[in-house]
Amino acid sequence: MGTPKGERRRHELITAAAALLRSGGFDAVRHRAVAEKAGLPLASTTYYFESLDELVLAAVERTSRDELAEGRELRGDAAELVLDLLLGPESRGGGLDAVLLRYERLVGAGRRPYLAPLMRELRGELDALLADILTRAGHPHDEVALRDLVSLVDGAVISALIEADPDPRAAAREVLLRHL
Repeated sequence: MGTPKGERRRHELITAAAALLRSGGFDAVRHRAVAEKAGLPLASTTYYFESLDELVLAAVERTSRDELAEGRELRGDAAELVLDLLLGPESRGGGLDAVLLRYERLVGAGRRPYLAPLMRELRGELDALLADILTRAGHPHDEVALRDLVSLVDGAVISALIEADPDPRAAAREVLLRHL
């Protein structure tokens, strides 16, 4: 696995698993689907990853780090940047499916205890990025206020999803703007 070819194959499998996770959630990340997407033999998934959980962990980390990196590159209105980070930029323009996938992934992570340490680490990085965006926009928030703001946005999104609102981002925007 330490060879360049092995590292390349492992990277290809993680990339494929991350793409499946983003497009179909946890249920989409299966050995066969990952191998097919990567264009590699099925046995490669079990050769490079001891378990499906290890593969899912790698996919979650890749997906989340990619989303954070994308968020660091975004520019524009602070409220829209916050919504991009929390709901995903794919949610712009009424992306109901994108929001559903994002929140299903977040809730699904709670059902997988092996993801908890990674999710705590990533939450710290997300909070730091959100704090930076809000501070640059003249809306500094301490740690508690930032957590409360994220909770308000999440609550608005969940309510909108429960009510089958076709644009949960609009509901989240409304709550966010009232509290900035």
